[in-house]
Amino acid sequence: MSAPGGARPAGPEDGLLIACALRIEQAALRSGARGAARAHGAHTLLRTGMGPRAAERAVGHALERPGAGRAAVLATGFCAGLVPGMHPGDLVVARETRDPRGTVPCTGTELLAEALARALPGRTVHTGVLTGSDHVVRGQERAELRATGAVAVDMESAATLWTAVRGGGRPVAAVRVIVDAPDHELVRIGTVRGGISAFRVLRAVLPAFHEWHRSSLLPRR
Repeated sequence: MSAPGGARPAGPEDGLLIACALRIEQAALRSGARGAARAHGAHTLLRTGMGPRAAERAVGHALERPGAGRAAVLATGFCAGLVPGMHPGDLVVARETRDPRGTVPCTGTELLAEALARALPGRTVHTGVLTGSDHVVRGQERAELRATGAVAVDMESAATLWTAVRGGGRPVAAVRVIVDAPDHELVRIGTVRGGISAFRVLRAVLPAFHEWHRSSLLPRR
């Protein structure tokens, strides 16, 4: 991502690494970033590629760069909702991410949810467990994951946050936009570009991400 005014691109040393998997997610976030760095602060936007292995590899490499020990990490993009009544364009803020390797608690979940509600008035914001999968979840598997206590599933957030905290403590969070849910199953991701509101929602989240990041840097009382 280019920095305003010809400055060097933001890197992990600038404090906030935002990770997404898909080109369409990257396009939404870049669209929302026009003017956001100047207004809200610097960030790095990292497209990891699809799946937990790709996310682990890309985030691990990014955090090995000099100065990255201070970086907060936020995983974002699209997800599948698991709870009946969810709709495309709803937001999910993880209280924790979970995959076969374990659970990673998230930082500042309530503050982040409140910031998103202000940035996107009228959008529903869900909080809860965000579980990881190594494949696209369909049909009955959705209900099985819901039975574990999860509210949504995606393929990269758990791997991203696991990798982020593996090398030491840092603020971590995950925010996902629902593209399909039990009553609104998506046939193929390309239909997002044809009008699903999730793209527009993802384009508007950056101010809330920067508000969360600023709060994570404050001393804890």
